[in-house]
Amino acid sequence: MESGAIFAGLQPNFSAVLCSSRCTSALLPPIFADKRQLCAPSLKLRKRSHFPTYSSNNVGAASLASNVTCELADIDWDNLGFGFMPTDYMYIMKCLQGGDFSKGELQRFGNIELIPSAGVLNYGQGLFDGLKAYRKQDGNILLFRPEENALRLRMGAERMCMPSPTVEQFVEAVKVTVQANERWIPPPCKGSLYIRPLLMGSGAVLSVTPAPEYTFLIYVSPVGNYFKEGLAPINLVIETELHRATPGGTGGVKTIGNYAAVLKAQTAAKAKGYSDVLYLDSVHKRYLEEVSSCNIFLVKDNVLSTPAITGTILPGITRKSIIDVARSQGFQVEERQITVDELFDADEVFCTGTAVVISPVGSVTYLGKRVSYGNEGIGVVAQQLYSSLTRLQMGLTKDTMDWVVELN
Repeated sequence: MESGAIFAGLQPNFSAVLCSSRCTSALLPPIFADKRQLCAPSLKLRKRSHFPTYSSNNVGAASLASNVTCELADIDWDNLGFGFMPTDYMYIMKCLQGGDFSKGELQRFGNIELIPSAGVLNYGQGLFDGLKAYRKQDGNILLFRPEENALRLRMGAERMCMPSPTVEQFVEAVKVTVQANERWIPPPCKGSLYIRPLLMGSGAVLSVTPAPEYTFLIYVSPVGNYFKEGLAPINLVIETELHRATPGGTGGVKTIGNYAAVLKAQTAAKAKGYSDVLYLDSVHKRYLEEVSSCNIFLVKDNVLSTPAITGTILPGITRKSIIDVARSQGFQVEERQITVDELFDADEVFCTGTAVVISPVGSVTYLGKRVSYGNEGIGVVAQQLYSSLTRLQMGLTKDTMDWVVELN
């Protein structure tokens, strides 16, 4: 038995049915009052007699059994929240420290088994990432900028002394996993398939040292809105004592420890009725950084401002995309230090992230002082940018940015 992770376990069969593609308004770009502008009356799903066989030397994914169709899983798509739902397959790839990843394969989704002295369990040597797949009206599947996630994982792996898959291996593994779980991709306008890549030290360690073996794993889950408010404004509170990241630390990469560090403040904030926490820098305690799992933007007149990437803020792919979309539409975008006082003079505030895409901020509370933004939901600028980006992600507008990868 290898000293790393052993993966096993089968999930029960879920019945499959054909589902209509009536749109859920909470998942639509709000600029469209008539949902028929986005979705046709019905979705025609293509049936496959079998999944493709993957024989890439870089990935080496196993072929799947024949007679598997892509009819949708039996889910209440109209009430899909942001929670984990077991699907059919996960993807596994391993390598030794100093080696290269190879011979990846699909396995039935199930529990994993780790040796107690695994590096990820003892010293937190682990990263994760997140991206989404969308179903088009013609049944084809779209991925949004997966190579950016691959590059971000490689950057994080370098910081954490871990080997990582190549960009090509990462993207191909994502494609394989998505296609194997095709029946779990929501109908158009009902949500998306959230894709969670993991990279962890699975080999045995006792002293503080890089693990001798690493596991790359991808699993997926169908999801709806991240915040329970959907596209309704969220309410943030600024944390003044606890900090998400410090200069020289790991705040700029998606290491697992960054997210455990936000749980205490986030739990306390939610108990008081807030949606989430906005963090300040740990040195001066006056400059905005990010929300627990989102980047933040301020709008003033025709200018969008967002905290600069300086090592303590995650370089979000949605953040990067919103900046490019905004500039293409004539907005001025500034990446700079933003003082907490600027919140009280902003026209709009919104968050960006893979899970939320864009989430409007209705209010921010700082040292007991509350400032509100608008009273009718999402702001004009956030709505415009949300609509532009989500229409691109769902294949409803021409991809002039060359960001979308289509799986036929």
